[in-house]
Amino acid sequence: MKFDIILAGVGGQGVLSVTAAIASAALDEGFHVKQSEVHGMSQRGGAVSSTLRMGDSPVESPLVSLGSASLVLSMEPLESLRYLSYLSPAGAVITSTNPVANIADYPPIADVLERIQRLPRASVIDAEQLARDAGSAKAANMVLVGACSRVLPLKPESLQKAIHRLFSRKGEKIVETNLKAFELGRAAR
Repeated sequence: MKFDIILAGVGGQGVLSVTAAIASAALDEGFHVKQSEVHGMSQRGGAVSSTLRMGDSPVESPLVSLGSASLVLSMEPLESLRYLSYLSPAGAVITSTNPVANIADYPPIADVLERIQRLPRASVIDAEQLARDAGSAKAANMVLVGACSRVLPLKPESLQKAIHRLFSRKGEKIVETNLKAFELGRAAR
């Protein structure tokens, strides 16, 4: 078994926290894991991407080949389109509906979302609203972890434990908010 993920967004959206949570859960379940990060202009608003490869045998490289990603998980809808060439024919795309229109020629969001929704296995989630429902708009990234938990080869409990570890130093209220965001994302369709 192998499962390759491209994670994308812009600086400040928590792409690297999502990668850390999924990688931690995969390691807990005994998978071999490799990851790579491209910070680029990772200050708020600049593109950020990460790759995460996991499998039941050693993973030689953190790089995902064109046409082989099992999942493109994006915190920002336009960023998901950037990585479609990496998606395998059976792969899934999960993205937030919430744009970060940080460029002058950002296309109309309705056009971006329509293009994503035409894909065979696409899920478009209003991650910001669900995060606010959980208690903090900052938890939108954990909403998306919950949404992708339906396609990951990982147990939801492993992801919950990883989220707990990731946020435990910030206090129990932050942990609870992020776990609630995970559950709301998991239930979203």
